[in-house]
Amino acid sequence: MRTARTTRETWLLLSPWVLTLLVFWAYPLFYALYLSLTKYYTLTNRMVWIGLDNYAKLLHDPLFWQALWNTAVFVIGTIPFTMFFALFFAALLVRVERLQHLYRSVFFLPSITSLVVIALIFTNLYSSGGYINTLLKMSGIHGPDRGWLLEPPLALPAIMVMDIWISIGYYAVLFLAAMQGVSQDYYEVAELEGTSKWKQFFTVTLPLIKPTLLFALVLNTIKSFQVFTEIYVMTRGGPLGKTTTLVYQVYSNAFESADTMGYACAVAYVLFAIIAVFSVMESKVLKTT
Repeated sequence: MRTARTTRETWLLLSPWVLTLLVFWAYPLFYALYLSLTKYYTLTNRMVWIGLDNYAKLLHDPLFWQALWNTAVFVIGTIPFTMFFALFFAALLVRVERLQHLYRSVFFLPSITSLVVIALIFTNLYSSGGYINTLLKMSGIHGPDRGWLLEPPLALPAIMVMDIWISIGYYAVLFLAAMQGVSQDYYEVAELEGTSKWKQFFTVTLPLIKPTLLFALVLNTIKSFQVFTEIYVMTRGGPLGKTTTLVYQVYSNAFESADTMGYACAVAYVLFAIIAVFSVMESKVLKTT
């Protein structure tokens, strides 16, 4: 009797979370899968079943391949630098005894600031008359005449630099917390064996914070594949599609056209599959090293 009552109370307490999960996660997930197999007309709410045609269309869509390439460049060009500098600054902060809370707050501030606000600030910095071009001119260097975001070869790298700057502090604080949780006994043993500080970082610190490294890497991978706000605010996918990412293409097809919602869902599911594959690969690699 008590067990049945406990079970009912447990489900009663869990019901708000379960309902939220079903309504805001499970239902949209499976409904989007259904839409990806149809041609959906947004204005008339009419669906035409077309099977896998949307997925077949991806294979011959140059815009999709360009968006996939841009997304891959963004992921490969941001994650290594973000992780490296986050580890570097975390290793420095863990040795700081005075004002460590202040330094952590300074590093963490960009990650809690509105991304739209930061994107607008950097849009101004990257403009033809912005501070970056002004500083370059003062140094005798000629910057892009039209600004950084209007030059096809420079637009995406400029956004990547901003994203790295935003993300470093967040992951640095994660790594700092993990490093502070490592027992000093390990370092004392390493010092008795004559291990240098540099070697201790690779033989003691990194292996012991591997779970945090895995968490940060997977989180950063998902975030980088889903980059959207920066693109929407700063370039709208331009110039010449050089900053169009997969998520921005999903948005463009879903909300800027009357009959490509199904195609947008297909792109979203392909992105979902790519993220899942990379997350599993990263987990296996870090768990076996």
